[in-house]
This record gives sequence, structure tokens and C-alpha cells, in this order.
Amino acid sequence: MTGFAAAAALALTGALALGTTPATATGAPDPLTRYHHQHLTWKSCVRGPDDDTGKDLQKAGAQCADVTVPLDYADPGGRTLTVAISRIKATDTAHRVGALLLNSGGPGGQTLGDPPWVRAAMKDTGKRYDVVGVDPRFVGRSTPLDCHWPTGSQFRSPGHDRAGFDRSTAFAEELARDCQKYEGDVLPYVTTRNTARDMDVIRAALGERRISYLGYSYGSYLGEVYTTMFPGRTDRVVLDGVIDPGRYNPRLLRGAESANRHALRDWAAWAAVRDPAYGLGRTRDAVLAVVDRIQRAAERGPLRVGDYRVDESVAPLVVFNGLSQDNDPAYGDFAAAVRDLRDAADGKAVTPGPWLADMLGFLLTGSESEYGSVQTSILCGDVGAPRDPETYWRDVQHARARDPLFGPVTNDIGPCAFWDAPREHPTTIRDDLPALLVNATGDPRTTYQGAEAVHRDWPGSRLVTLRGADQHAVFGVYGSVCVDAAVNSYLATGRLPAADVTCTATPH
Repeated sequence: MTGFAAAAALALTGALALGTTPATATGAPDPLTRYHHQHLTWKSCVRGPDDDTGKDLQKAGAQCADVTVPLDYADPGGRTLTVAISRIKATDTAHRVGALLLNSGGPGGQTLGDPPWVRAAMKDTGKRYDVVGVDPRFVGRSTPLDCHWPTGSQFRSPGHDRAGFDRSTAFAEELARDCQKYEGDVLPYVTTRNTARDMDVIRAALGERRISYLGYSYGSYLGEVYTTMFPGRTDRVVLDGVIDPGRYNPRLLRGAESANRHALRDWAAWAAVRDPAYGLGRTRDAVLAVVDRIQRAAERGPLRVGDYRVDESVAPLVVFNGLSQDNDPAYGDFAAAVRDLRDAADGKAVTPGPWLADMLGFLLTGSESEYGSVQTSILCGDVGAPRDPETYWRDVQHARARDPLFGPVTNDIGPCAFWDAPREHPTTIRDDLPALLVNATGDPRTTYQGAEAVHRDWPGSRLVTLRGADQHAVFGVYGSVCVDAAVNSYLATGRLPAADVTCTATPH
């Protein structure tokens, strides 16, 4: 992963000049006035009888609106997009703090439906905020983007040999070609910087001078970019599952192999204790041997799992995607999936359980093509990737020697190798953000080392550590009373803890 170019400072200056105040220094009119002062029409979030998200929002007292933003902020009079938002208004109006905007990660994740559970996690503090969910540009209910992919994810394992890597390369090139074919006219504008600009339009349209912000995972990077591009526009900032901006690029999973191996071992120990329920082995090593056996079988030929064929490029992704939540239900779902894959490897007829069926549907069909399309478009549009396949092949070989299961996955080639160069330089993130950072020590997605790096770079920040959990995203998700109390205290008072906070995970 590379750092950011010094020339990004020039791009940042240009971004700040795009009408972030009512008038320019010369008195020229703000080109974004019609966006900043637009009237929002609040309405029911329910879109039909099967709209469970809308029903949950309605039950929580939320309403929804569409915010109009420019496709290209350099041409605000041109084509426009809609960004869908939801809002649960503050009920303690006498002590109202303001609006709290949310982003749950991805990139490409839908956040419109998040205010009810975030509001619940905030307890009494939530009564003092307008809690606002946002589906970022091209996501969910906002103006859509769909490259018509045969998968919901760009990620694959390159397999065990050069032939597998060559197939992976051809697959990545095909995905990039499809995006250019179907969405080439908007791809230059699918970026984090433009999403941050949209956030500031939302802020203004809500009538807020400043906003507070809660971002998970990729949402932490979005928060870093927004606070840098629009200094003085944030109040209280919480970043949970922290991305080190110096390591943010299309290959952001590189370096996560050790954390994922640790999480896999912890899950295997959990499954071994529950061998009567799952039958994967009575020891951690026995369970890990089952995982290795599945991969070797997939290398010999695709495993038949219901209507799906799981080959060596997909089997490691199932394991990788099973390792982000450190709790009994998630561990149980993953254990059932491994049991199904083991039976398929043994030649048995298998009907996949619910979690595995959903995962294979995501990886092997186009049912969630939009998610993969947007996620990849943002990553490729933000930071350029190496273009020579041989770079990836060398990295795969080196990583395979260290971890033959996860190393090839995290170092494999992707569509960004075949993407047009980003239109803007990445944002050089400010170093004086007084944010509250939250991370688990065993986080297999945004590793704890990233949170430590950001904390070192931001002397005014505080770090809340959840020790002993292989958990990605903590506040309101994991169930740590200690973490939730630290975050809610900051949101309630606006005062960061006097010192860093360390919490201990609840044992299984």
C-alpha cells in the first residue's frame, strides 16, 4: 500500500473552493447555492408491502427524503443525482446537539436503514440528535449504478498455480470492461471525495452549521476525508473500525492475513468445544485441518453445493467472509457452512444452510451486482492500482508462502488494474482531528495497527480499544458496555476521554 501524493494538497484547495461558503472571496455567487438551500420533502420511508427496511424506519419514527446533488461538482449546473436520506428527529429538543450522519462502510454499503439501531445503541443520548442515515451516491435508494456483473464481489482467490492466476486476471479485466460498458459516463464521479461533497450538501440542506458523524470501516475513511475537505463543519466524530488513510487504496486488504488467521484459529477453538453440534473436530487443529481439506478438494475440482459450484477461487472467500463478527450466532453460521463444504468435499449431496446459500448467491450470481459495482468503482476511482499483472503474481507468490489460504486472496489482482486513472489525487488527511477512534485488537478487516497509526498521527484523538475480540465494528454491534459507554459519553458531552480507554471482550 502506498502513501498519498503531495500534489493532493492542490486538489484539496480546489475542492474547498467549490462553494463551501455563501460567496467567494471576490463576492461571486456560490455555484452550489441551489443545492445548499434546496427544500427537502420528508415522506414515509415505506416503498411497498415487502419493504422491511422502510417498515423498520417507520416504526422508529423516521422519515425519508431525497437530496439533489451535482454529478460533477466542477459543473454544478449539469447533470444531477439524488441521494436518499432517512432521519429520526431529536425528541429532547431543549438539549439538542444537532444532526448525526451515519456511514456503515463498504464502500457501497447502504446506511439508510441504520438510524433505528444506532439510535437504540445511543440510549438516552440519542434523544438529543437527529440521527440521519445516508445511502451514498449510487448506493441503495440513491441514483443507482450497476455494472451487470455476474457476482456481488470483485474479490477472488487466484488458486494454486499460474493458470488459476491467469483466470483471475481475465475475470478482473472482464469486470472492469463491464463497468466501462454500462456505467462509463459516471465512473469518474464515483469517489469518496464526491461522497464527502454530497455530505456537505446534506449538512446545508438540513440547515446545520456543523454535523456530528459516526462512520464504520470504510466510513472511517469517509469521515477522515470529509473533515479534511470541510474543516470546521464537524462537531463530534466517532470512527469505528479505523482505516489508516496512508494505507487506503484498492489493495487495502493486504496486510490483513495475520489478523484473519488469528480469527480463524479462535473460531476453530470455539467450534472444537462444540464438536457434538457441528462435528468438525474435537481440537482446534482438527477443525483447521477440515478447512485445509476443503481447499485441497476445491483445487482438484469444483465442490457441488446445492445449485452452486465452489472452486478454488471461491472457497477461500467463503472462509474469509465468515470471519468478521465475534459472537456465537455468527460463529455458528460459519461452522454450519464449513460442515456443508466438508460434506461436499466428501462427495455428499449438500443443501447449503441459510448463511452459506446467501454467501454463494452473493459470490456466484449477479443478484447483488450493484454492491460490487459501487464498491469497486469507489476504490478504483479514489486511488490508482498497479497495472502490470506480474506485480500481483509476485505478491501472490510471496504471500502464499506466509499464508497459503488468505495470502493469495488479499494480494490477488482486481478490476482496478484495468481501470482508468482517478480524476483527482487522493486527499491528504489533516493531522489535527479531535476524533474518538474505536477498534478491536483482533479486527480482521480494519486491523488494530491501522487504528494505532491514525491515533499516533492525530495527537488530539482518543482510542477506545476492545481487547480480545476478533470483531469488525464495535459500538452498538458487539455489545460491549464499556465501549458503548465511552462513545455515548463523548456524544453526550462533546468531551473526549481524558486518556485512552481499554475494554475487555466478553468471553464466549
